[in-house]
Amino acid sequence: MTDIPPILVIKLGALGDFVQALGPFAAIRKRHHRNRLVLLTTEPYIPIAEASGYFDEIRSSGRPDWSQLGERRALRNWLRALAPARVYDLQTSTRSSKYFKFFQSPRPEWSGIAPGCSHPHTNPGRNEMHTIERQREQLAAAGITSTPEPDLKWLDAETARFNLPKHYVLLAAGAAAHRPEKRWPGFAELAAAFNGRGLVPVLLGTNLERNITSRICKVCPQALDLTGETSLLEIAGLARRASGAVGNDTGPMHLIAATGCPSLVLYSSASEPALCAQRGAHVRLLRKPCLAALTLEEVEAQLALR
Repeated sequence: MTDIPPILVIKLGALGDFVQALGPFAAIRKRHHRNRLVLLTTEPYIPIAEASGYFDEIRSSGRPDWSQLGERRALRNWLRALAPARVYDLQTSTRSSKYFKFFQSPRPEWSGIAPGCSHPHTNPGRNEMHTIERQREQLAAAGITSTPEPDLKWLDAETARFNLPKHYVLLAAGAAAHRPEKRWPGFAELAAAFNGRGLVPVLLGTNLERNITSRICKVCPQALDLTGETSLLEIAGLARRASGAVGNDTGPMHLIAATGCPSLVLYSSASEPALCAQRGAHVRLLRKPCLAALTLEEVEAQLALR
């Protein structure tokens, strides 16, 4: 394998996009099983990439600021030294497309949208496609005509340290701070309702969302608050053992849905599920233009727990 040029995959983030690239990762690994497969990503997603077993090497330096000349030069030099036979740019951003120019002539084969690349995804409606369909079509243009749903049994982690009860439900009540319109304000009442049914609400979030989860705990002190305490793989492990999950349109809900956990995802007009919705046989979407108008009864009516 050392004499065969490597294959490079670029996927920098964010979490939901990274989860929805797991199928393409598996398809690329199958197509290039004799090559060393290298991933260029960002730090938060390394544990998932390592656990997948798809990659032989993972590098995290894929998003230097363009004013950071030293970091840009280091990335350019690493790409040139890697000398991949082909690059699958699954980020397909302006930033990642610029990496194509970092290579000297002859440039590697390139799947993406970089001007002048060998295997471009030229569909003019690509930005109106769901991420999963868009990536499948991109890979088909590069000769990978089959991108089936991947086997994600590996997407798991031990959760014994949390000392969880047998029956619990995950709540992902947060969202990006600059997108408050993506947050449903009724999670505290939902937590109390779950507790009344004998299901312990388990709260997920980052430290930046602690103000949200703290308010839920004031209304429902029986909730188990794991804000800032879980790794991404542990969230997957919790989802595999949960009775179900309810959350806003956030990255963790993509991760939870990918495990097969019964999931209800709440959407406002700030997100377009046709482009980026969580997928899976056990995923339900509930959309209302303004989430403040969404009632507890409407949410409870859509629940499908196991």
